[in-house]
Amino acid sequence: MDHDLVILDGHTLNPGDLDWGPLQKLVDSCQIYPRTAIEDIVDRAEHAEMVLTNKTPLSIETIHRLPNLRYIGVLATGYNIVDIQAAKARSIPVTNIPAYGTRSVAQMTMALLLELTQRVGAHSESVMRGDWMRCPDFCYWQHPLIELEGLTMGIIGFGRIGQAVASMARAFGMKVQSVARGSINQEEHPEVDWVEFDELIATSDVISLHCPLTPETQCLINEARLRRMKSSAFLLNTSRGPLVDERALADALMDGKIAGAGIDVMEVEPPRSESLLYQAPNCLITPHIAWATSAARKRLLQMAVTNLKGYLDGSLKNVVNL
Repeated sequence: MDHDLVILDGHTLNPGDLDWGPLQKLVDSCQIYPRTAIEDIVDRAEHAEMVLTNKTPLSIETIHRLPNLRYIGVLATGYNIVDIQAAKARSIPVTNIPAYGTRSVAQMTMALLLELTQRVGAHSESVMRGDWMRCPDFCYWQHPLIELEGLTMGIIGFGRIGQAVASMARAFGMKVQSVARGSINQEEHPEVDWVEFDELIATSDVISLHCPLTPETQCLINEARLRRMKSSAFLLNTSRGPLVDERALADALMDGKIAGAGIDVMEVEPPRSESLLYQAPNCLITPHIAWATSAARKRLLQMAVTNLKGYLDGSLKNVVNL
């Protein structure tokens, strides 16, 4: 039997700077689409044994309409775009790509924090407008400049990325606290203060989210919790948009209840034009790029090759549903 592979949305992972060759060599045919609309999935994948997707959803209805499907590879860590139970019912393994972007996401987290505290971009734009040439003094600043040393970083979600952020924060002289969970061996992290959730919300100068999106964590940061944060505190989210109630965050920023926010993810992506965060002061928004450094994408593609090879060899890796 020929091994036919369809990649539904290859552009996000590889806009042209990576090599699909190692994947293509594993299969008899490989059709790569830069993007696929929901209504086109079945037409494009109906004969495929294997499908790779980044953000193109594979619902129960779609899976039922793909009779030849035997393998689904998600080109990301999160796999909520696939109905994994529907796949499991047909014994279709679903694999993901864990841990490929740990350092890149942590780096982006700190980049957002540094921009909030130093306003490098805003000051550079000011200089380019000629403000420094016209300044009567040798220097000026248009926003408060905040030193990180001595501030407390509260990390919600102390997995690989949370731990990497903790390491970077400590390198800046920050104190680190997190919420104890049963899966974490606190003795392995004596540099972290383990506190209750409500205490972390109330005492952190920076709160950074690094937890998965589940029914329990949806709107984890809501109006009540934003109200308990310090008015000088910053909120960072490089995890999943729905962890934060966007309307409540916009209101908190507009009312000065918190000092600022840096987010790389939103409730709906691409976001709606009516999002209140566009009007909120001291809100930095980047287009879900924390994962997308060249190095991270290369690792992701390499792991996708490993996952697919594991399926073909009968030695499955990184399966999330079987």
